[in-house]
Amino acid sequence: MGSMTIMLEYMQRIGLNLAITEMVKFHTKSSKIDADTCHFVQNNTTIIQYTGEFDWDEETQGLILSSFFLGYVINHIPGGLLIDRWGVKWVLGLSILTSSSGTLITPIVLKTLGLWGLIGLRILIGLAQGPLYPALNVLMSNWSSANERGRLGAIIFTGGYLGNFLSMAISGLIISYLGWTGVFYIFGGIGIIWLIIWMILYHNTPLEHPYIKEDERYYITTTSGKMCYEDLPSTPWIPILTSVPLWGMTISKVGYNWGLFTVVTDLPKYMKNVLHVSIEENGVISGLPYVGMWIFSIVSGWAVDLMIIKFRWDASLVRKLCITIASVGPAVGFIAASYSGCDKTLATVFFVFGMTIMGAYIPSSKAIMLDISPNYTGIVMALIGAVGGISGIITPYLIGVLTPNSSLLEWRLVFWISFAVILGSNTVFLFMGTPGTQWWNDPDQVRSYFKGKDQSDKKETS
Repeated sequence: MGSMTIMLEYMQRIGLNLAITEMVKFHTKSSKIDADTCHFVQNNTTIIQYTGEFDWDEETQGLILSSFFLGYVINHIPGGLLIDRWGVKWVLGLSILTSSSGTLITPIVLKTLGLWGLIGLRILIGLAQGPLYPALNVLMSNWSSANERGRLGAIIFTGGYLGNFLSMAISGLIISYLGWTGVFYIFGGIGIIWLIIWMILYHNTPLEHPYIKEDERYYITTTSGKMCYEDLPSTPWIPILTSVPLWGMTISKVGYNWGLFTVVTDLPKYMKNVLHVSIEENGVISGLPYVGMWIFSIVSGWAVDLMIIKFRWDASLVRKLCITIASVGPAVGFIAASYSGCDKTLATVFFVFGMTIMGAYIPSSKAIMLDISPNYTGIVMALIGAVGGISGIITPYLIGVLTPNSSLLEWRLVFWISFAVILGSNTVFLFMGTPGTQWWNDPDQVRSYFKGKDQSDKKETS
């Protein structure tokens, strides 16, 4: 259920990223053959012209692609608080409803309200999807034992990669037959159908599920390390916000998202505007990296659990190793792709290689987030996701500013910046992001903390 939900919401999230390449007018004309541009040449003059409905320059397109993340970042923490207190079912159900409805009406809003109507709607869809990751972390903490989280986390969260692939591949076909509006009508309609299935089948915890076997219910509830919502004391905000491992993981998430969103939001534009591939090719090529990520995430999830459980390797070492591998791979792959020139095949190979290796990030990072605090999973994930999501606001707009002519040289700078951010954030994580359950996850210690704080406040008052 979790994997299908994230797959669907990612399809709705990134459908615009490919559709926008067919929605906009793009044209350049230069009498000079430039070594930093891949050309269509007629009579020694470069002529590239794509006709679309909307005359948006690269900076405007970057603003449109960034707008989703404005809402997405804002609603991480409020969504996490609601989930920790009220449960996953209704909060995520509302998320699916709003995201699907917004996707359905996107063409109508754009044609009636114009550019700013589209930006406002994308912000709303981002708000709707803000609670997605906090909700799925709570779902996993409620429905998994501590020893199974690497594998189950891979299955759940790699649904996003599968959603990315399906969105790109299917969107290319939809656009070629139905035009760009078909992407939004089809993905939005599928979401409404999934909402009905979700509300019927999903239950927040094993204790609420009417059909689960009793021995399975007992196993999950006794090995998850999770307490009932009503047994938790108030949220210990100061200890959470001053937790060094939490901030280490947050900085790692910033770097991961920087690399991921660079490809998710702008690889279709790179393939069309720089390498000039067709819409059908673009959909497949832009989707291929996520197939690799999906497969490698699941494989690395099993490998992580095997090394920790069977071979007794130190969990901190294994998870830091996987996250480092997931940082080096895409950093090197992006740079190699940028130096592939106008060779579409070679550039595709390097993008797929880099993003495949990046798949090792998910199993270890999600396990670390759950290990930090099983009882405050939603809040922890909301904080990490909110700060990490800032990369999604910055990268599309920054790329639009840096690539006004869509030349190879301009894009090479984009990929070098990604290289520095990804590896820099991973270096910080290696020093700060030590896995392990924090003291403020223990309700008794939190109650003692609040009691001591109250006594200290009373002494200061007196």
